[in-house]
Amino acid sequence: MVQAIIRMCDQRVVRYGAASVIALGIDMGSFLLLLSLGIAATIASAIGYSLGIVAHWLVSSRAVFTDSVAERGPERTRQKALFVGSALLGLGLTTAIVGLGGLAGFDPRIAKLVAIVASFATTWLLRNHLIFRAPGIRA
Repeated sequence: MVQAIIRMCDQRVVRYGAASVIALGIDMGSFLLLLSLGIAATIASAIGYSLGIVAHWLVSSRAVFTDSVAERGPERTRQKALFVGSALLGLGLTTAIVGLGGLAGFDPRIAKLVAIVASFATTWLLRNHLIFRAPGIRA
């Protein structure tokens, strides 16, 4: 049983999930705080997600993709740029879902939950198969 748990924790997708939970905590905490301060849901969602982006890079590059994160230099800069690009795609997706949910009359917290699932799936696929792919593997 213990060996199974250790093997599971060693899986990249599990580590990515944990990194996402940390980033999500920062994202949602900021989102809910900003909502309570009267900030519009779409703006609060964008700010929260942006703060989560920073946290996600820090954890992903140090605990998730340790075997494929580039050393300093142009390749690392490229990875950071692609990571930010994937995050911006996730941000756009999140903002659009929360904004459209608001227009449709949904509770912004429910819309945010839908956005979380869509953004997680999209960014995981991009980061695992493109941004942090192992050297020598073509996308």
